[in-house]
Amino acid sequence: MKFGVREICDVVFKAKADTVIGTTTFKRGQPVLYIDTAKTSTVEGAATTVYATGGRGNTRLIAWEGEKTLTFTVEDALLSPIGFAILSGAGLFKSETDNIHVHTTATAYVGNDGVIDLTDALAEEEKIDGTAPVFVIVAEEDGSITGKMVEGLTVADDGKSLTGATANGGDTVFVDFYVVKPSAQVSELQIDAGNFAGYYYVEASTLFRRQSDGVDLPAEITLPNVKIQSNFTFSMASTGDPSTFTFTMDAFPGYTMFDRTKKVLCVMQVVEDAKAGNEVRKSVMPHETGFDIPEAAEDSTELSGEAGEVAGE
Repeated sequence: MKFGVREICDVVFKAKADTVIGTTTFKRGQPVLYIDTAKTSTVEGAATTVYATGGRGNTRLIAWEGEKTLTFTVEDALLSPIGFAILSGAGLFKSETDNIHVHTTATAYVGNDGVIDLTDALAEEEKIDGTAPVFVIVAEEDGSITGKMVEGLTVADDGKSLTGATANGGDTVFVDFYVVKPSAQVSELQIDAGNFAGYYYVEASTLFRRQSDGVDLPAEITLPNVKIQSNFTFSMASTGDPSTFTFTMDAFPGYTMFDRTKKVLCVMQVVEDAKAGNEVRKSVMPHETGFDIPEAAEDSTELSGEAGEVAGE
């Protein structure tokens, strides 16, 4: 059997021991992260070769190979907070305190009454925190900061504006301030010097296409003991391709979940009994009795009611 490979892997990271990430404890063997948005996935093996040489021309006579390494690399198009915590070794948590300070900046105008209204820069539930530093700097018309501070400001009772500005009415100002958000709305990642990416049991699913009939065969790649490299690059740019996030894993010998007698770097399984499927197609525009359509998980639109009923009536 010969086959070709032109498909990405879906990858599952499982805890090798009871692991705490943020406020969640993952049991041994429990899936921690599932990547189904990868762009590339690569398995790369390497070994060191040394030679005995001699005779005329000092040619190579015999070889010894060793120091075998295997690296599994997955480039993900998207990243979740827990994915970044796994990649960087950062601590992930929701704060135990009721409220969290979040930094915010805005450009606004000084009213003739000395009021700087920031309503448009704030969400409905957000308020300026008057207990945290608030800096107001006069700006040029092009938005550049002059360095001239506006003093004597106080936060209005509604938390949406600053009063008592000494700047001229109509002046443009740059405002640097903090808002308070409920801790449940903020995921915090802390990168420190003492924590690194850890060890995981990794299983990857992909498809190998059989040459003889073009049928895609399910293939499973298992790496029972990988260490994620803590190196990462987090690119933020307004041009070019969007940033991707690369998980580079060094494979070490380990036991699979089903055999504790032999350690392996990697196991590849190809399911050869796969057959070409007969897909059953159904209309996506059926006439239903009534008008009660189950909402998809990613759909925010709610449609319900009886047939003939007009929405909003």
